[in-house]
Amino acid sequence: MDAPRAQAGPNPQHLLATVLGEYLDSSEAALPAAAVVAVLGEFGITAGSARAALSRVARRGLVAVRAGTGRAPVYHLTPQAIARHRSTMHRFLAFGAVPRAGDGQWLAVSYSLPEPRQSQRHAVRRTLGALGLVRLYDSVWVGPDPDPTAVRGALAGLLDGVPGARWSVMSVRFDDETGPHGPAAAYDLAGVAAAYREFLDEHTGLRDRVRAGRVATADALVARTTVMDAWRRLVQADPDLPAHLLPAAWPRDEARRLLLEVHAALGPAAQGRLVEVVAPWWPDAGSWVTHFVAADDPAEPPRRGRGAPAGA
Repeated sequence: MDAPRAQAGPNPQHLLATVLGEYLDSSEAALPAAAVVAVLGEFGITAGSARAALSRVARRGLVAVRAGTGRAPVYHLTPQAIARHRSTMHRFLAFGAVPRAGDGQWLAVSYSLPEPRQSQRHAVRRTLGALGLVRLYDSVWVGPDPDPTAVRGALAGLLDGVPGARWSVMSVRFDDETGPHGPAAAYDLAGVAAAYREFLDEHTGLRDRVRAGRVATADALVARTTVMDAWRRLVQADPDLPAHLLPAAWPRDEARRLLLEVHAALGPAAQGRLVEVVAPWWPDAGSWVTHFVAADDPAEPPRRGRGAPAGA
């Protein structure tokens, strides 16, 4: 894979975060930068882009830099990053297992800002979107999760102390949830459904090769991580509306089954390939590299997969 194509592919920072969360689970593991470059090189990411991604995740506090035994520094997952990775992985693997039960209650946000405050306005929109809300009207946003805790905290952090800013968080009911002026119409459900179908089109061939035992060990890491990274983007795009608001033939269940089958089946080979790739720079990687699969009960956190070191 050449450099231009790599730049059009997965985001190196997101890809690195996915790899760290999927295959490392200890703050004691000392990860050399050269090992990170080698791993991301498997995905066609250039050395410069890999080092830049490592610097960015370090600035975000996902890894800490320590002095190595030689001159080169080594990187460790922080305890906060491990907790975040576990929570995020659980969310991604359990997403869609149980349809959301709706009782007609919606969370609504209304805010106003003075006209010059464009940077705060953009920050509010990005934050509300990341929290699963959608814009119903200009400054009115709604979401299916009735718990206001995260939204209140985010708005307080963004707008409290901003001169002229006002905001309110409310619990509301709509006379017609599904009509053209109701909350469901504000979501691009057709676009989300199309994204799920594209995921199925792109990865059904991989599932067929997995079932036939035709995925080489050398390809397992890239295949497993790529399908998980694609699923991550779907989870972030899906508003997870209550089941009664979803269109007929909603393709999420089929996409999730494919993800879980491929993710579990390729775990041991992907783990082995990762150890093989980093071994020249990280000889004891086999003691630390692991992998996780979804628990049988989606309410439970992911469990270590077959072949994962128990003490890593």
